[in-house]
Amino acid sequence: MKVARVFALSMVSLAVSQAVYAEVGMLPEVSVTSTTIDDRFDSKRGEASNINVISGKEVDEGHGKNMVEILESIPGVTAEVQSGDSVKIMLRGVEAQRYMGEKPGVAIVIDGVPVQERTGRVNIDLDNIDSIKVIKGGASYLFGEDALSGAVIITTKRGAKMTGVTASAEAGSFNYQKALLRAGFSEGNWVGHVQATKRQTDGYHDQGNSFAEYLDGKLQYMIDETSDIAFGFENSSRAKDSHGTVKGVTAAWLDPQSFTGGKDYARMYDVNLDKANVTYAKDFGAGGNLLVNTYLFKDHTFSWSNPNGYLRTAGGALLNGTAAASNMGTINDAYVNGGDTKQEQKGLKAEWRRGGEQIGLMAGLDLQAFSDRALTKNLVTYSARSTGINAGNPLNLAGAITADNLSTTDTRALYGEFKWQATDPLTVTLNARHDDISAGYESFIPLTAAQIAAGRTLTGQKNFRVWSERAGLNYALSAGREIYANISSGFRVPTVSQLYGGAITPTGSVTPNPNLAPEKSLNQEIGLRTKGELFGIALDTDVALFQLDRKDFILNTGGQYQTAPDPTVSTFNEFEQYQNIGGVRNRGVELGLKTDSKLDWSADLAYTYLDAKFTRNDSYWMSMGVRGSLPSVLYNNTGNVVPRTPNHKMNLSTRYRYSPALSFSVEMNAQSGMYADEVNLVWTGGRTLFNAMVNYDLKTERGMKWSAFARIDNLFDRFYYTTIRGGSDGDGNGVYNAEDMSITVDPGRVWTAGLSLVF
Repeated sequence: MKVARVFALSMVSLAVSQAVYAEVGMLPEVSVTSTTIDDRFDSKRGEASNINVISGKEVDEGHGKNMVEILESIPGVTAEVQSGDSVKIMLRGVEAQRYMGEKPGVAIVIDGVPVQERTGRVNIDLDNIDSIKVIKGGASYLFGEDALSGAVIITTKRGAKMTGVTASAEAGSFNYQKALLRAGFSEGNWVGHVQATKRQTDGYHDQGNSFAEYLDGKLQYMIDETSDIAFGFENSSRAKDSHGTVKGVTAAWLDPQSFTGGKDYARMYDVNLDKANVTYAKDFGAGGNLLVNTYLFKDHTFSWSNPNGYLRTAGGALLNGTAAASNMGTINDAYVNGGDTKQEQKGLKAEWRRGGEQIGLMAGLDLQAFSDRALTKNLVTYSARSTGINAGNPLNLAGAITADNLSTTDTRALYGEFKWQATDPLTVTLNARHDDISAGYESFIPLTAAQIAAGRTLTGQKNFRVWSERAGLNYALSAGREIYANISSGFRVPTVSQLYGGAITPTGSVTPNPNLAPEKSLNQEIGLRTKGELFGIALDTDVALFQLDRKDFILNTGGQYQTAPDPTVSTFNEFEQYQNIGGVRNRGVELGLKTDSKLDWSADLAYTYLDAKFTRNDSYWMSMGVRGSLPSVLYNNTGNVVPRTPNHKMNLSTRYRYSPALSFSVEMNAQSGMYADEVNLVWTGGRTLFNAMVNYDLKTERGMKWSAFARIDNLFDRFYYTTIRGGSDGDGNGVYNAEDMSITVDPGRVWTAGLSLVF
């Protein structure tokens, strides 16, 4: 952090030198807009970091079916749909190399709550979004843990604009259906609404169906002219299968829907989520205010996993008498494990801010308690091999509990901001946050003698104390142009499974490492924001250059998603353990251009150039042969390109308003080619897609509003991969190539149409 401190001191010195020449009484009043609770103070003017905002109106008018379609218009976002409407959001290429249940390196905040849903994915009712704000760069100085590359802040709908009744229905390809009903009121000091949404689809891929129901709303009471209290809630029930991957490029071409593509390792997710939060706001006048938010989230998820082994009767005989008939890998719905997890997240946040003629201050308190009770049991009676039942191949009975553990994370944090208007054009901002995090676990299943000998324990506790900072400046060149620069940090504490290895899953092979240190990121950024005209067209421009370095990157010495290598191959690594042995550098340029959407013709552009490389990744073992039957291969990936990070990514959208009621829009999404693996042996080409939409809005004399839309995605039916990943000899033939990739093929051209009525 020496560079950050030098940068901060340099900015303070510059501010002091400028302040010497400032005239007393000539400085504008300073207003602190940073917040982790509410967006009512949202403003980019004077901000020292790269920020993008999408309004709820833009979300509604875009008619996207998932968060990816909404976030494509923001430079630096690399979100991907993983199944159903679940989305994993990534910024500036961070965590693009990982694709299972890891956290995304981005703080996801909904109504002030740092969401920690299982698998790092985001599930939210898209019809209940009032605004989305994306802060890029290390953002732990505000949001704490996992804000390595930034934060996505989502605020749900509220206020008098929800008054009235709204009903809408949509239909689309693959039996996509959606229905929405909302009712809101505004009476005296009370404002509120309730909304119900139902969404389902059969999906393009085999076993790709999903279903979701949401009931959410908000009730706000104006206590007096300076204070209010708001209660928000959401109950959602989601059921989704998870399939669609095929093995290799040949199968992707011949069977894109994956009817013969085998079975996913995990599928059949049933999720019930309850959210409730209460926010109190008080305005003291003269730039002072107080916000307090308390919340409770409950997440209950059940799923299937591990389709390996052989079905047997309770007495131990092979089902149907033959190994082939009982091989679970060939039976559609035969899975070994049923996972039953219950998460609870509760906490309190409080923020006080004060503005002034030259100095603005913000102080915050963040208290969080998170628990995850995970239970795994056998769904069927099975054995690992087709022949023999002995001590090395025991019979596993249906209903037997194989894992039962509790993971907890308690966070106590203080954070603040100091904003100094040194001169009329120059604003200096300093942030700091201190997190005291206690991570613990307890296993309720006794360990075997072998597991104890391997260093596993039934309980564990680890404390982390981490500082996060930001030092930034903003210099107003004129009323419509400003330069901003900052150095900011992010961090992520090790997970319980990384700290204690196989203790979390008693059959695991990872050697515990309770000495892991938190991962750190350092973001350096400089940018230019302008508002002006080009050829008579009003234009908002934001361009930023950034470099983001990750230190103490936690990697597995056995390779990513691999088991420990054959110890006869090399004495370098004879066991598998998570260690702070990695590093990544992501740098690039982000450009955003926006025109006035109220004009007859308007257009927006989002462009990203990204160069993401491993600065250290020299212990990467690749499994070869069938279930590692051949010697593993050691790769040194230091200097390699991070997989799934295209150098160029561009989104261009244009709108034409034919009349006040009728408008047309076309969107282009393009990206260059990229590597599909850490070893940089498999390359996939780029692609350019076009989407088109028509909207018709009609207001009647009685105040009713009719709206209709039709949207076509992938207009020219382009064949491409939505995901491609590789890291082992998937077909077991001893050769690693494009036929070993796990690939999900895009559905191709799809349509959606809908009608809504507001009265």
